[in-house]
Amino acid sequence: MPLLDVLIGNEEDFQKVLGFEVEGTDANLSELPVEAYKRMVERVVKTYPNIRAVCTTLREVKSGLINNWGGILWYEGSFYEARAFKDMEIEDRVGGGDGFSSGVAYGFLTGMEPADIVNFGAAHGALLQTTRGDTSQVTRDEVLHVAGGGSARIQR
Repeated sequence: MPLLDVLIGNEEDFQKVLGFEVEGTDANLSELPVEAYKRMVERVVKTYPNIRAVCTTLREVKSGLINNWGGILWYEGSFYEARAFKDMEIEDRVGGGDGFSSGVAYGFLTGMEPADIVNFGAAHGALLQTTRGDTSQVTRDEVLHVAGGGSARIQR
């Protein structure tokens, strides 16, 4: 995969930094209309045609302890949606977005396919939120296991 311009953020980044609203979301982010996120991404790439990939996390906040988690990737005209992590128990949500971003960067740098990239990013972000602190303590193999549909149970 050639070097490309990638934009990664969450709804607040797109809104406050670039001025793009995600229609249909409320301040609590308790429900995320994925199609509205896709329409927002389409407006972004129309405005910035040099961008070849846009990624955003999808976090539905149910409580301080329980979130739904996922992400989407738009790559060269197509959307890819990560596996949804429903009712995910949070140990520490700090760093979840960074885990997603670093997972996406790793996926692009290692030549993964777009569907695998967004799943790797979402899995890394999910696993990162199951430990304290914003430094990843999971291995590549653990992320690949979860990205492939496995549980977050410790692999020994």
